[in-house]
Amino acid sequence: MHKREDPQTLLNACLKNLCLATIRECYQQVGQTAQQESMSYQEYLLELVELECATRHTKRIERLLRESKLPLEKNLDTFDLQRLPRKIVQKVKTLLEGSFLDRKENVLAFGNPGSGKTHLLCALGQELVRAQSRKVYFTSCGILVQELLLAKRQLQLPRILKKFAKFEVIIIDDLGYVQQDKEEMEVLFTLLADRYERGSIMLTSNLPFSQWESIFRDPMITAAAIDRLVHHSVILELNLPSYRVAQAKERGKLQDEKTKEEEGDENKELKK
Repeated sequence: MHKREDPQTLLNACLKNLCLATIRECYQQVGQTAQQESMSYQEYLLELVELECATRHTKRIERLLRESKLPLEKNLDTFDLQRLPRKIVQKVKTLLEGSFLDRKENVLAFGNPGSGKTHLLCALGQELVRAQSRKVYFTSCGILVQELLLAKRQLQLPRILKKFAKFEVIIIDDLGYVQQDKEEMEVLFTLLADRYERGSIMLTSNLPFSQWESIFRDPMITAAAIDRLVHHSVILELNLPSYRVAQAKERGKLQDEKTKEEEGDENKELKK
């Protein structure tokens, strides 16, 4: 007579085949709790399924953040929203809802160096990943252009455009910060044109539109690039003092106060 395999061994094997790793790890412990609290079969099963879903969600967010290449230190907790004008804050709150991605709209952030453009867009991108599991990709303009140019020279440009197409939004940092040659700007325009009304772009630039001809080196390409970006877009004008300079001044002020306190303590000791 064929001996039936141990039920627990069979259950572990089935859970492994179904890729239910969290349930396989927790079902015995949760089962003990279920007995102690007289949980129904449905409640016991629900507890296990919720644990599995929570673990999968956490792992998915971790994977999306790794793929995004976002600098995780640039988040909303470390960004001072009070520095922004009220209208900009309201726009930011609306963008956090994520519906602009469904409409394939762009977000264009302009401002002086140090005004917080990069930090703000990275914080927005990170929130969209964490809260809505959105697919976000962050890159500097310089690195992006070199990647596109290399792909073009290797006749792989369609492949890399397809790679970027899987992301709902691409964050391009510092457009115009480093002047590129005409060939490099042509491949960037190819990406912008490819994503037009297909996927969102968020970008930062310290140059207003009136100076973009110095980026693209051609009036026609410049006009076409601006037209595609602005057609469906939200513009954030961050005309603010440099946040980094303000922090440096604050650190200097605190250091001066500390020095004065120390000198005062020394004088007191000398008087004694």
